[in-house]
Amino acid sequence: MKLTNVVNEKQEWLDKGYEVFSYDREKMIKKTRKDPEWVHFGAGNLFRAFQAVFCDKLLDEGILDKGIIAVGGRDSQAIDDYFRRFDDLHIAVTLKGNGDVTKRVVGSIAESLKIEDKERLQEIFEKESLKVCSFTVTEKGYVVSDSDTSEAFMARVTDLLHHRYLHGAYPLTLSSHDNCSHNGDVLRKAIYFFAGRYEDEGFLNYLEEKVSFPIAMIDKITPRPNSKIAQILENDGVQDLKDLDPNHYMSLFVNAEEAQYLVIEDKFSNGRPLWEKGGIIFTDRETVDKVEKMKVGTCLNPVHTALAVYGCLLDHKLICDEMKDEVLNKLARHVGYDEGLPVVVDPEILDPKAFIDTVINDRLPNPYMPDSPFRIAMDTSQKLPVRFGETLKAYIARKEDISKLTYIPLVFAGWLRYLTGINDKGEIFEIPSDPRLEEMRNILGDIRLGDHIDKERILPILKDESIFGVDLEEYNLSDKVTAYLNEELQGIGAVRKTLEKYM
Repeated sequence: MKLTNVVNEKQEWLDKGYEVFSYDREKMIKKTRKDPEWVHFGAGNLFRAFQAVFCDKLLDEGILDKGIIAVGGRDSQAIDDYFRRFDDLHIAVTLKGNGDVTKRVVGSIAESLKIEDKERLQEIFEKESLKVCSFTVTEKGYVVSDSDTSEAFMARVTDLLHHRYLHGAYPLTLSSHDNCSHNGDVLRKAIYFFAGRYEDEGFLNYLEEKVSFPIAMIDKITPRPNSKIAQILENDGVQDLKDLDPNHYMSLFVNAEEAQYLVIEDKFSNGRPLWEKGGIIFTDRETVDKVEKMKVGTCLNPVHTALAVYGCLLDHKLICDEMKDEVLNKLARHVGYDEGLPVVVDPEILDPKAFIDTVINDRLPNPYMPDSPFRIAMDTSQKLPVRFGETLKAYIARKEDISKLTYIPLVFAGWLRYLTGINDKGEIFEIPSDPRLEEMRNILGDIRLGDHIDKERILPILKDESIFGVDLEEYNLSDKVTAYLNEELQGIGAVRKTLEKYM
């Protein structure tokens, strides 16, 4: 079965269990190219698994009649190799927590472009019909500096906005769907950085008055194409897979978990497609902020970090395997349910308990999610104040004694134990990169199993609010963390023994 022949071979695809779009794709493409409404920048795996799929379903239901114009990111060659080569079609594979998969041929991309396709992009940006430009360019895509030239990605996007200003000055919404805090503000800052180079007051006024930058919270794990999934498709008879680079971050298919969330500030300057019919939630800015805090501070990220540091110590290779480890499964539940949920920021539009239920029971145990504790453990010093510090502050604001907590201090002790670079078998492991790693290890000094650490030795770390969000000594938590650390240093197997004791 060839992806480019899916319309002619539709029954064969259906017989093999694939969902295939039923709308008139050629008609949709013509309509979209003539009067585009939605352009997406950064056409990577997340976009193909999330935005392109819900658009495809809305087209099937007749709710939308126009698709998406996808613009590649920094890797322009991918547009040739993984979009145009397959007539802008791809297969979206949903990986369920019970090991099942569903497969869908996605046809919602009406046109694929490179950021270098300046003339066509300018033509699109001249259209009054254009409502929204969405972005998944990763957090790095918004970083700008004085050394950036007009060839920089965001500089080119700004150039397109300037072109729209000169050719009608029609309103437009730029909607970041990247997984970073206040992403719309980050995007706005990048655009304004390059807009300042035009020295055009009218253009700046246009951006201020007619272009909106809503913030959003997005959550969907989309790993690189999995070789196991490639084999499933190949066994089905899907052709061309062997001709593609197996090490490339893209393929003719994308695989992702089933769970997905996209909550957007309802601030659109030129109207918007009916995304809410596809499960997207629109709300006010304050609520989006609460949803992000719920996820990052309680329901997902803290659990991830707890599993990451202890996964490295207990020599686990995959997060999903950690969830089969009874003691780590219990730790995840205690961190989330027992010490997180009591002070969770409740956005009301999503139920925190239901969210964390999905994380613990479906998302983290998913055997098709090949995420490693070593990847999650990167830059932990930067993550702790957001993922745990805000929870501690919430307890303090309630006048509660945080020294009574058990599991969050265990995570802190586990992180200090992890910084020794010695796992629970007594073996050396390479600690993932962290901007404060050298500083922390200098304070810890040369530690070996069997050593006993005095609190005074690590007090500079324990008192550092930039790491834990609060001064652990001030709030009587430093003694507990130090005691846990010393228990975990007693010898081979002491980490697991300590966890078992407190679980």
